[in-house]
Amino acid sequence: MTKSLMLLLFAIPGAVAFAPATVTGEAPPVTILHVPQGGEPVGAQIGPDGSIHLLYNLGDIPYYVKSSDGGATFTAPLPVVNRESRKPGLIFEGLSMAVDKSGVYVAMSTNNWQVKLPDVAKGFVYATLQAGAKAFTTVRSLNKQPSEGFSLAADGKGRLTATWLANKLYVNFSADEGRAFTPNAELNTDYDPCNCCTTRAVYSHSGDLAILYREKSHDDRDMYLVIQDTRGHQTRTRVSSTPWHVNACPMTYYALTSTEYGYLAAWPTKGDIYFARLNSKGTVLPPGEVKTPGHSAMRSGVVALSDSDGRTLIAWKRNGELSWQVYNADGVPQGPAESIQSAGKGAAGVTDLHGRFILFK
Repeated sequence: MTKSLMLLLFAIPGAVAFAPATVTGEAPPVTILHVPQGGEPVGAQIGPDGSIHLLYNLGDIPYYVKSSDGGATFTAPLPVVNRESRKPGLIFEGLSMAVDKSGVYVAMSTNNWQVKLPDVAKGFVYATLQAGAKAFTTVRSLNKQPSEGFSLAADGKGRLTATWLANKLYVNFSADEGRAFTPNAELNTDYDPCNCCTTRAVYSHSGDLAILYREKSHDDRDMYLVIQDTRGHQTRTRVSSTPWHVNACPMTYYALTSTEYGYLAAWPTKGDIYFARLNSKGTVLPPGEVKTPGHSAMRSGVVALSDSDGRTLIAWKRNGELSWQVYNADGVPQGPAESIQSAGKGAAGVTDLHGRFILFK
């Protein structure tokens, strides 16, 4: 265990550390922050001004908070779901968040497929906190049909993209900061996604849209990165190399991050967590796919973070523990992998403007 992290974990009951077989050097310090109200982390992002934005689930709705001082303090928790949309027995689950200068965008699902209440928004449920506003907009359905695997991506210039699954991989585009979206449409009719997994979408620094998803063609559950450039040209690259042939949906979640060199992706295969660094075209960079000491559970969170020195942090959630491993620019582990108790199945983290890795428990 690194000295810096040992000091951090000393005051946190239930902290556990474990080491891989081979490590090199000392890992940079990792800051662990508690989710307000004891909530379950969903996602975190750094805003254009360097502030930390956090989405978490608590009770029957998600909440949002913001920190402008590096996580030392957070704003008062703000409910994402307006009161008129809440009903007895109805649960809203936050699944994805995008942030830009115009506001905060949150994707949610509900359990109405179970409780079957009337007049409840279907499928991809969506709300926005506009810049300067004190409350999120009224909840509305973005796609108006049963679906899952929701993700949101904002390019910082008014474009917002929603991706989701309904036997196929669908996409909706907005050019006006999420006020209106294009009709439901398949990203590509040749794609055959693993329907009970998820999607992850981000915009690159150059404005390209990247989407990570799992295929199921011929029961080969491979991971693919689709890149659609600013001209609309689309490419697709297989990013996983360990095969997974199974006649069942593994119900996995994964992570995709835009970086200075391109992208960073992390995903489970056969219960193990892998990651790869990709260039701006989606090509896997050396050393290729890297197996971590992590193990996943169904629909459990994965985090992939990168810093300006080329280091990578991969974090994963399993059985009430948040675990992580730091790697150097060559994909070699730095220090031991470590773990700490954390509520829920979700995982969230950011690399702040000072290069700190921050995870939420």
